[in-house]
Amino acid sequence: MKSIIEIHCNMKQFTKLRKLVTVFHLYGISLFGESKRVNLYKDLNMDHVFINGLVFELEFTLQVDLKKEIDYNMTHPIHLIQSLMQA
Repeated sequence: MKSIIEIHCNMKQFTKLRKLVTVFHLYGISLFGESKRVNLYKDLNMDHVFINGLVFELEFTLQVDLKKEIDYNMTHPIHLIQSLMQA
């Protein structure tokens, strides 16, 4: 049987994930199937300004700050989500 603390931590993670998915959908980025692994620059033809705006919006929504610089060669939605969930 799970403790109340474990359940609370899982609910907080789920809430953060739901907020991230909402922001991605506002930017027109689907996270279903293989689309969560597409490169935002190469596959979706997004520019640096648009990606920086997306990252800002994601950080603002979760009230976190990614300390590392964005790697423009490896910008996939799944990598952004993993980085933000760990922050």
